[in-house]
Amino acid sequence: MKKLTEEASNYNNLEEKPVKELLEGINKEDKTVAYAVEKELPQIQKLVEVIVEKMQSGGRLFYIGAGTSGRLGVLDASECPPTYGVPFDMVVGIIAGGDKAIRKAVENAEDDDQQAWNDLSAYHINAKDFLIGIAASGTTPYVLGGLTKANKMGIETGCIVCNEDSPVAAAAKFPVEVIVGPEFVTGSTRMKSGTAQKLVLNMISTSVMIRLGRVKGNKMFDMQLSNHKLFGRAVNMIMESTNTDIETARQLLNKYGSVRKAVENYK
Repeated sequence: MKKLTEEASNYNNLEEKPVKELLEGINKEDKTVAYAVEKELPQIQKLVEVIVEKMQSGGRLFYIGAGTSGRLGVLDASECPPTYGVPFDMVVGIIAGGDKAIRKAVENAEDDDQQAWNDLSAYHINAKDFLIGIAASGTTPYVLGGLTKANKMGIETGCIVCNEDSPVAAAAKFPVEVIVGPEFVTGSTRMKSGTAQKLVLNMISTSVMIRLGRVKGNKMFDMQLSNHKLFGRAVNMIMESTNTDIETARQLLNKYGSVRKAVENYK
């Protein structure tokens, strides 16, 4: 297969360029990413609709990936509980090499095509769940092995890749292929490819949570109140939803502990 993610950058002699020119070049390349994602909206829609169906029936969403791809999956999963008030095991991000690989690369972790299934098995993944493999190259053995085994076990699968006709996309039942082309620094897929993956992950988790009823209007009614800023935001939501004063809103929030419960119990 042809790996566009590994092709030579359209820019050269980068070390000789002034900062202004470097920034302009990176920005120019970044502008193309959203358009590449737009082309895949029909595929992303199919993916989301299946995930929603699974999760409405009590299933979970899993992400697996290595390096930057794995970190992005862990990031997206970790933001779902505080943003939408869901259980911590409802969206699970797994990175090759374990949690220590989030901060420091683990040598050869992505080359083991059996380890992803071992990692997933620790969560008792089953046919009620959905698995997304994230791999810019579309060839990562860790991801490919996990998807292949999941398919054999009757688990629905999807992927986010940045090369065409990749083994990972072939293994996924619902592939998303965002083709962003050569990176500004040759092969540095943490750049455009990583940005594309983050955009798609944002789309998936946000739209899934909305369809699961975790947003009301355009507000995060189930968010965790983990700091003063969020408590103040919650008070404002209650005031807006109930047309009450700030002190009453604060009392409701302190009593019920969440925006949704406060609004539902307001009389």
